[in-house]
Amino acid sequence: MKVAIVMGSDSDWPILKPAVELLRQFGIESEVVVASAHRTPAKVRDFVTSAPERGIGVFISAAGAAAHLGGVIASYTTLPVIGVPINATPLNGMDALLSTVQMPSGIPVATMAINGAKNAAIFAVQIFAVSDKALQEKLADYRAKMVQDVEKKAAHVAAQL
Repeated sequence: MKVAIVMGSDSDWPILKPAVELLRQFGIESEVVVASAHRTPAKVRDFVTSAPERGIGVFISAAGAAAHLGGVIASYTTLPVIGVPINATPLNGMDALLSTVQMPSGIPVATMAINGAKNAAIFAVQIFAVSDKALQEKLADYRAKMVQDVEKKAAHVAAQL
């Protein structure tokens, strides 16, 4: 059970690093690679087509601008692909969002919010948790902690009134 994280540029790493850290918290390994759909298409193809033999079960793809990386990955695999559009242009990531979300019928890419790498990691965990009771419990604990964090913040604000 591993997640492959493919980013179009090394400049995407600060956005993707929290996803890798979150996956680790859930005990899920990741492989991280920089590969461009346009500049290194053979590298993308080879990485994706060899992924199942390395235990990859889900891909997280991150790219900005034209953001074709998720679609290219999806064209080479039947494994789930989660796209993270990156804010990398004067269009504030809207170009990447539309490129990632507008896939042709039959080749889906589940699309997160612009720079939404942490949600991509959680979604990957949810995919694995469908058949893993321990992950289901870890997700429930994660959500319970989120509730506690919000309640602490609410109490802090209330104390200032």
